[in-house]
Amino acid sequence: MTEGTTTSAAAEGVDTLSRLEQEGEIAADYLEGLLDIADLDGDIDMDVEADRAAVSIISDAGGRDLQKLVGRDGEVLEALQELTRLAVHRETGDRSRLMLDIAGYRARKREELSELGAKAAAEVKSSGEPVKMNPMTPFERKVVHDAVKAAGLRSESEGEEPQRFVVVLPA
Repeated sequence: MTEGTTTSAAAEGVDTLSRLEQEGEIAADYLEGLLDIADLDGDIDMDVEADRAAVSIISDAGGRDLQKLVGRDGEVLEALQELTRLAVHRETGDRSRLMLDIAGYRARKREELSELGAKAAAEVKSSGEPVKMNPMTPFERKVVHDAVKAAGLRSESEGEEPQRFVVVLPA
């Protein structure tokens, strides 16, 4: 690799980081406006995780009001994430893969799903038979796929939205 190639790759990494930070700032402004309109208290935390902008709304007051923004099974959170991605797209012209978390809902869900994926992988290893899981959102399937891969097995998604599900397969 030449010096010019190294410099170019480093510059591209800085450009990607800057773009993701910009996405986070646009999303934070949008969500702050939403919190003001809804008269809800919450602090916005921005980060970059796994080549995605990650924005969290957190509350010191236990997040009881913020649960309204999560909704049943995270439905409201999913809708707010899509609206926030659209707001970012409107500003930047680029498709956003931004992840939104509210009151730690996604973090808790990720932990539960990782355990579920690991248990399914253990069941497949012991039985040698594929395991079909219940339908999940794209976020949920991604977490399960990652957990299965970490356990040394493979998995596939099958079915059509909203009934798409993960199948854990023997090695």
